[in-house]
Amino acid sequence: MSAHSTTYQVAGVNSGHCKAIVSGALRELAGVDTVHVEISTGLVTVHSSAPLDDAVVEETVEDAGYDYRGRA
Repeated sequence: MSAHSTTYQVAGVNSGHCKAIVSGALRELAGVDTVHVEISTGLVTVHSSAPLDDAVVEETVEDAGYDYRGRA
């Protein structure tokens, strides 16, 4: 069960393909239960068992090829 929910702003998520790449990359992080990506807004909500390190989220998003803009 997810104890934490954090929403981030990610630029460049413009299609279902992009959504799958970002959500797949974030789901690989330890403690992540689910990821919801909203294509129209670029908002990415991550549900996890513990708080995530923003620097790790940023690195993961950037390594996937997208522009991390911070917490929403």
